Amino acid sequence: MIPKPYLLFLGDAHDQLAAKVARGIADWRPKDVVGQMRLAGCEADLGLADLSLAEGWAAGARTLVVGVANRGGVIADLWLDIFVEALKMGFDLASGLHNHLNDYPQLRRLAARHGVRLHDVRVPTAEYPIASGTKRSGKRCLAVGTDVSVGKMYTCLAIHRELRSRDVASTFRATGQTGILIDGAGIPLDAVIADFMAGAVEWLTPSNDPDHWDVIEGQGSLFHMSYSGVTLSLIHGGQPDALILCHDPQRASMRGTPDHPVPSLDALRQVALTMARMANAECRVAAIAVNTSAMTANEADMYVADVEARHGLPAADPVRHGAAKLVDGLLT
Repeated sequence: MIPKPYLLFLGDAHDQLAAKVARGIADWRPKDVVGQMRLAGCEADLGLADLSLAEGWAAGARTLVVGVANRGGVIADLWLDIFVEALKMGFDLASGLHNHLNDYPQLRRLAARHGVRLHDVRVPTAEYPIASGTKRSGKRCLAVGTDVSVGKMYTCLAIHRELRSRDVASTFRATGQTGILIDGAGIPLDAVIADFMAGAVEWLTPSNDPDHWDVIEGQGSLFHMSYSGVTLSLIHGGQPDALILCHDPQRASMRGTPDHPVPSLDALRQVALTMARMANAECRVAAIAVNTSAMTANEADMYVADVEARHGLPAADPVRHGAAKLVDGLLT
């Protein structure tokens, strides 16, 4: 277990989206967070108290969590002095980046010397099978997006919470670093060897009671040149009964690949459903989740109403409007 509460390290994040790991933890586990730590030039702000390491420790923090998700998932050299100081003060360190805390001998030595731990949540902790495609009992819902970072995790967490509020059996299945840090369990899917990714999703979502929903955290996008593989593994390994389409209408091009425009919801619906029905012929699209964070309340309401009219599906921003309509579509 990672000791709580957390001090969220935003480092020198160049925009709000780069700090999405920290944002997710702050939004979904606010009682576990004492504040944020930012370096000079940081362009992200969670609206939390800005604390130094000493102030975070005094406020009760026991783990410094790397809350940045930069392209490539790397630990910047600029951060290492901060991590060294944190270990000497008695903090555990937690990170979900691709290059691991435990890859640094200096950090390993300091952690051992001071009796603290390095938590690399993007390291697989089980031996996953190759996918079999065998049909499993229970029900599964998967969020798929027109692009990366459009709100798939938030959508799944909101749906899971709404299902539980209706006394519907549900489990949130985390598949990425932020989801694992929020939920405390899951698989770091993009760190699994490619041949075993779909099998890892099968392992994560085993047979269950007929009326139990696994709400599977989406990753990547089928349309993204960098990350489509992880999305397809979720679709084939998850064998979803229902898809939730996720979209950010303010996004003109795919994040990190500006030469590629964001596809339409119609294109996502067609391609994702075609892929999903290879694994589960009965799969359907249940609802549409819209990220309206850049809109006014009136703009958001008008846009969501238009989406519903054009696509004939319930739609909502799960952060702004809640997930009730999305769950209505799921349970219909």
